[in-house]
Amino acid sequence: MKPYNKIVILFAAFKTLIFLLIDIRGFSSSLQYKYYCRTLFFSLSFLTSMSMAKIWLFLLIAVFASASGGLSRSLPHRTKTSVLDVAASIQRTTEIFAFEVKSPVEEEKSVSDSSSLALQLNSRISIVKTSHSDYKSLTLSRLSRDSARVRSLTARIDLVIRGTTGADLRTFGNGGGSRFRAEDFESPIVSGASQGSGEYFSRVGIGRPPSPVYMVLDTGSDVSWVQCAPCADCYEQTDPIFEPTSSTSFSSLSCETEQCRSLDVSECRNGTCLYEVSYGDGSSTDGDFVTETVTLGSTSLSNIALGCGHNNEGLFVGAAGLLGLGGGSLSFPSQLNASSFSYCLVDRDSDSASTLDFNSPIPPDAVIAPLHRNPNLDTFFYLGVTGLSVGGEILPIPETSFQMSQDGNGGIIIDSGTAVTRLQTTVYNLLRDAFVKSTPYLQSARGVALFDTCYDLSSKSRVEVPTVSFHFTNGKELPLPAKNYLIPVDSEGTFCFAFAPTDSALSILGNAQQQGTRVSFDLTNSFVGFSPNKC
Repeated sequence: MKPYNKIVILFAAFKTLIFLLIDIRGFSSSLQYKYYCRTLFFSLSFLTSMSMAKIWLFLLIAVFASASGGLSRSLPHRTKTSVLDVAASIQRTTEIFAFEVKSPVEEEKSVSDSSSLALQLNSRISIVKTSHSDYKSLTLSRLSRDSARVRSLTARIDLVIRGTTGADLRTFGNGGGSRFRAEDFESPIVSGASQGSGEYFSRVGIGRPPSPVYMVLDTGSDVSWVQCAPCADCYEQTDPIFEPTSSTSFSSLSCETEQCRSLDVSECRNGTCLYEVSYGDGSSTDGDFVTETVTLGSTSLSNIALGCGHNNEGLFVGAAGLLGLGGGSLSFPSQLNASSFSYCLVDRDSDSASTLDFNSPIPPDAVIAPLHRNPNLDTFFYLGVTGLSVGGEILPIPETSFQMSQDGNGGIIIDSGTAVTRLQTTVYNLLRDAFVKSTPYLQSARGVALFDTCYDLSSKSRVEVPTVSFHFTNGKELPLPAKNYLIPVDSEGTFCFAFAPTDSALSILGNAQQQGTRVSFDLTNSFVGFSPNKC
């Protein structure tokens, strides 16, 4: 072969090499990378034995083939790694003890127009001064509340599976006139602030004229309620106790109303409806079930059914009550006839704020997941999940692990009140083992509370880790940022893998994995949208 031809061949081979190296940036797996390397080696060998005409023909075919392949890979590819800003996370664990809590009487900014409503959403740490002296004790307290929360959710599902209904629980409607007691009947166990949902607060006005109060956001509850005077037994809250006699729009509900009949547990006294909601740790709220005006910013909403609690016990901490955002008929979105609602949960260690929106459009870049409902319990929002991946590699998890059975057992719900995502034990073990196998370069540390996989990152400022992703039944993927699954548990640099196993068939997507993402519930079309960085 002539020297000139050799130069041309080398140039062509070099050009092909550069082209292919640029193109492989979009490969979704190491197998594809190896395949193209083998193809390149074959191409170079083949070029040395070809005539010039054949060389140019080969290059032409290679260009078109690569262009065609590039088009097919233009679909979103799996995110393999994420970067955790260790230094920033540790800094937040110390800053929260210096936060100035927001004034309980300051008016929060709210936005509304003819079709949508929005109100400000705050983390607990920005409203209630922590009583803990260090971040480790704060973490243990949070995890303890979270465990109780999960027990309450799974217990309610167990009631449904056993066939227990609200009617079965109404065993006390004697009209005797005395306040009913928790020990008089077996009440359903539902989600609540005492179980950990008290991490995020919104400020709303109750009554006319409106009395501004902080209420806990909870997608795992339907009944909204506030503490009311006269207070037979009330816990300490940030705002003054709501005084019904000061409101011109306060109205008791009769026992014959649809709202009263929709309660899981109710009693009729002197023709008026009483309610009770009991929680997994023995906390409870009970009192009059009424209609009242609820004000969001400058928008007043009349005849909203809620509980006026005169007897409230538990660890609700600061909030005046609870705003139920579940899927039942008594939930706040249902009473608004909202077609959608969304929230964005800021970092729980941040004093910044976000918004809770009603009837707002779903962001166009949202990752869409199917939304399912339990035919036996309409409170919870179930996700259509098929599996999980670590570092771009799908785990061998049976799809049935995330499916709901005919009796309403199993499945995976998305919950604003549960902090740590719970997975069936076999699923969790697969996820944890895959993550540990992919991070041999991280120094392990002793487990903390419900976390069995922790790392000592005290010597690092940033670290690259394999991305954990959820995969949905419509083929979409939700990659999580590293800070949503490696969280600090102290201020010394100990980080833990923020998933936990559960013996229940029910899995829960918790708020640690939702932080920094706008979660939009399209109630009309039955889907959930996840939009990162839309707070």
